[in-house]
Amino acid sequence: MTWEQSFLFHATALYQLAAFPFAVLFHYLCTSKHLSTNARYLFVLVGGVLLACAAMGCYALLLFIPAFCCVAVILSASPQQVHKRIFFFQMSWQTLCHLGLHYKEYYGQEAACISLDYLCFRFSIMLSVLMLMTQKVTSLALDIHEWKVRKESSSEEKEVSFWWPLLQALPFCAYLLSFPTLLGGPLCSFSRFQAWIESSRTPLLASSFWAAAQKALFALTLGFLRNIMRRYVCPQDDLLTCAHLGCVHVMWTSALVFRLTYYSLWMLDESLFLAAGLGLDLGTHNQYAGTADGVLLDTDIWTLETTHRIAVFTRSWNRSTAQWLRRLIYQRSHSHPLLTTFAFSAWWHGLHPGQVFGFLCWAMMLEADYRIHRFWGAIGKSQLQNRLYQTLTWCHTQLIIAYITVAVEMRSLGVVLWLSLSCASFPPLVYLILLLLLAKRSVNSPTVPSSLAHFPSSGT
Repeated sequence: MTWEQSFLFHATALYQLAAFPFAVLFHYLCTSKHLSTNARYLFVLVGGVLLACAAMGCYALLLFIPAFCCVAVILSASPQQVHKRIFFFQMSWQTLCHLGLHYKEYYGQEAACISLDYLCFRFSIMLSVLMLMTQKVTSLALDIHEWKVRKESSSEEKEVSFWWPLLQALPFCAYLLSFPTLLGGPLCSFSRFQAWIESSRTPLLASSFWAAAQKALFALTLGFLRNIMRRYVCPQDDLLTCAHLGCVHVMWTSALVFRLTYYSLWMLDESLFLAAGLGLDLGTHNQYAGTADGVLLDTDIWTLETTHRIAVFTRSWNRSTAQWLRRLIYQRSHSHPLLTTFAFSAWWHGLHPGQVFGFLCWAMMLEADYRIHRFWGAIGKSQLQNRLYQTLTWCHTQLIIAYITVAVEMRSLGVVLWLSLSCASFPPLVYLILLLLLAKRSVNSPTVPSSLAHFPSSGT
């Protein structure tokens, strides 16, 4: 195990922490008016390039090529064509990179990216960042397509200037490769990013720094808790040796370890996001809460762990990704938008067997959750019945989400077969049977809204 991988709880944690002082420095330089607008763009862009090289090594080139190609497409294509071209180029490039990972894992007879191989470690970070960049560039392309973002028109004087094309591309490059959001963080629109960079800010207050520091400290606490659980409560080998009802316990604790990893990473991402001043409310300065100037922060641990509805869990899981998937896929799908959204999410994640199985299972469980709760809401019931119902559905939600999480995170076909044949498949099977029964019952009923009326996220 390398010193980078043994540090804290995830491969990117060290790099996020290393970038934290530079995020604070950037915020300070902006608030003290030491940086011009172009200098601010250059600061976050150069920082992103250096951070990518440090975290990904030679694989950073696989990130820079699509980033600069997408910027070239954005500047050259018409607003009517830019979204289609960007989407197919970026998803094709990302799919090729995922196919490279498939080759390493399944044909090259190498261990999965959770292995200790140095190059695989770098490659996994690059793939994760490339997925985040897909979110940014498709969101930007949609904004241009819908005329929410307008490319600056060039005058004759600007066109003859050597620097004009570079200055025109600078904000877009900075948006895609900005160091505070390179390795993670809530997705924000290009318009908000541009407004934050170009805004005149009030002096940096200790309260805003402390808000970011608190999130970082909480992230480290969750990370150490996750390490303790993985070492003493749920060693990974238990997945291969469990039997009967013991598999349910192993599955749930394994999923909890995965969720703690995500919670700690999201908190650390949000800490860096806020430390750089990108979450500054431009209307009422230094307001940090569940949103950062209208941008959803991804972490809502209380809701995720206490809800008894799969739909609520799904909406609350990785909330900025939820908005992106709703806008990019669900709202633009004319047939079976629920299935299309989760199928695209499996494609976006890499189309590993466990991911395909997990996301399609998630879609069915979400539809079942909607029908079950709609059916229960139409029945007269006492307070005691409601309490029992909420307790039972909370247990089912926890076990079903754990089932899906293990499938998606472990990825392999062997894990899918293990899950399908173990006792852990009982809760999803119950929901599937109820879905079939309630679907048959409602055949002659009026058409009801889809379970994605408030669009849950399908991102993990």
